Amino acid sequence: MRVRVNEIQGIQSQTAAKLKSMGIVHSDHLLAAAGQPKERQMLATKLGVDARYLLELTNRADLSRIKGVGKVYADVLETAGVDSVIELATRRAENLYIKVAEIAVHQGIRRIPKIDEVRDWIEQAKQLDRKVYH
Repeated sequence: MRVRVNEIQGIQSQTAAKLKSMGIVHSDHLLAAAGQPKERQMLATKLGVDARYLLELTNRADLSRIKGVGKVYADVLETAGVDSVIELATRRAENLYIKVAEIAVHQGIRRIPKIDEVRDWIEQAKQLDRKVYH
C-alpha cells in the first residue's frame, strides 16, 4: 500500500514539500529514490537533512507496504525494534504481538492488533521484495 510522503510518521513539513517538488510524492517514489545507501545520501544532501533521518522515513515508507500496518502501527513496530520489512520478516509472531500490545497500550492506542494480524504482517513481509539497503 502506498502512502503520500507527507503522511509518513515523523516527516517534517519542509522535507515533505521538498520531496514533492522533486516529484517524490508517494512512499513508492521515496523507496525508489532512497532505498540504496548512495542514493539516500545524495538525496539527503539535496534535501538538507541527515541521512539517518531520511533512512528512518524510508524504513517507515517500507513498512507502509504491509497491508494493515499504516502510520500508527509503523510507529509501534519501530518502537518495538522493527524498522523495516526485512526485519519484520524475521520476527516470531507471538513475541512481536506481546511487544506491540504493550507499546500500543502505553501509547494509548485504542485498537490493539490481534495476534492473527501480526502473523499476517510477518507473512506479508516474507513475500515482499527488499526495497531498503543499509
